Amino acid sequence: MLHTGYLSGGEVNIADFSEKINVQGTPFGIGGLLRFHFGKHLRIGSEGYSSTLHYWKNKSYTTLGWGGLLLDCQWKMDKFTVFAGGTIGGGSLKNVTILNNVSSHSIKENAVYQKHTVFIADPFIGMEYAVAQRVHLIAKIDCIFNIANK
Repeated sequence: MLHTGYLSGGEVNIADFSEKINVQGTPFGIGGLLRFHFGKHLRIGSEGYSSTLHYWKNKSYTTLGWGGLLLDCQWKMDKFTVFAGGTIGGGSLKNVTILNNVSSHSIKENAVYQKHTVFIADPFIGMEYAVAQRVHLIAKIDCIFNIANK
């Protein structure tokens, strides 16, 4: 599943650097999901994604790779399916902030690299349109929360 959306991570304050950096914009990524149907409405499965956002003059980027267990409920209406649910899982968040115009010799002094694990909760709502029996177009709104560490 190719995806995009809007990401807002707030401001990044870096010691000894006068500008405030806003981590927000339109990320792009790829992922997928696998769901099994139980009864008329319940679906259980897993999903995983990797998304990258270029920010702050497009010199810096953040990448979130995550996956987890999915549980949702669906309501079918002909070729349309409305659904709501959530995913609990984990992954990795990497952030690279380039502070100034740098040459290959000064990159260590002018960049900040952070990588850490995340434990996430991802509630969502959405709609599917059945193009064919096994091919659906999906529009989904979700909000990923890092529940282990801000």
